[in-house]
Amino acid sequence: MLIDSHCHLNYKGLIEQQGEVLARARAAGIGAFLNISTRQSEWADVVATAERESDVWATVGIHPHEADQHADLGEGALLEATKHPRVIGIGETGLDYYYDHSDRAVQQDLFRTHIRVARETGLPLIIHTREAEEDTARILTEEMEQGAFPALIHCFTASADFGEKVLNLGLTISISGIVTFKNAKDLQAFVATIPQDRLLVETDSPFLAPIPHRGKVCEPAYTADTARFVANLRDVSLEDLAATTSANFRKLFAKAGLAA
Repeated sequence: MLIDSHCHLNYKGLIEQQGEVLARARAAGIGAFLNISTRQSEWADVVATAERESDVWATVGIHPHEADQHADLGEGALLEATKHPRVIGIGETGLDYYYDHSDRAVQQDLFRTHIRVARETGLPLIIHTREAEEDTARILTEEMEQGAFPALIHCFTASADFGEKVLNLGLTISISGIVTFKNAKDLQAFVATIPQDRLLVETDSPFLAPIPHRGKVCEPAYTADTARFVANLRDVSLEDLAATTSANFRKLFAKAGLAA
């Protein structure tokens, strides 16, 4: 069984045929899905999907693109939302300096708010970082010194140096279909070195469809294509890669209570 550790089932491109999308993924060997929220207005719908589908789980959080619209979001709202039994993670949150859709200081403040909730609840933090390696590493280091919390970098595309820093802080790294792209040689080299117990796979669907599906709407079923590519990079079988990444997911997202 593979697990898609990061997808957006309620986004345009998937929501219109959500049932069929999930059926295709299950047929492709995907046994569980983590449905990610990016703004507060999505939380109810994302959770409702998880309530309806027994193999779908939910997160609550604010994407850095949306930080300006949620600048006054306090810990209380996040904490209350995490009480739902189908909510097993915090995020996605983090920093995005590539688009700068939100003020950087606001992004950083909201990132720290999410971290405090992850620390208090013990739920894993799902981190988005783009063109913000230095500040992401600094904030994570500072916050870890205040008390440890579980976290992962999703859709990892950063430098090997940043990767080593977050691994040293105890984080997990999740790999998307970007690793299959021809121009991703540096990423491919790093993925081959990630410790076995720190690795996840994801789609970030409906975005970033892996080869051989580039140009299409990405679906959770394509987790299998990314996993197969990663298995080849690491010189292991797809079955072993699936077992490893699924075990890592169950350990990190323990609230889901997924059976081994």
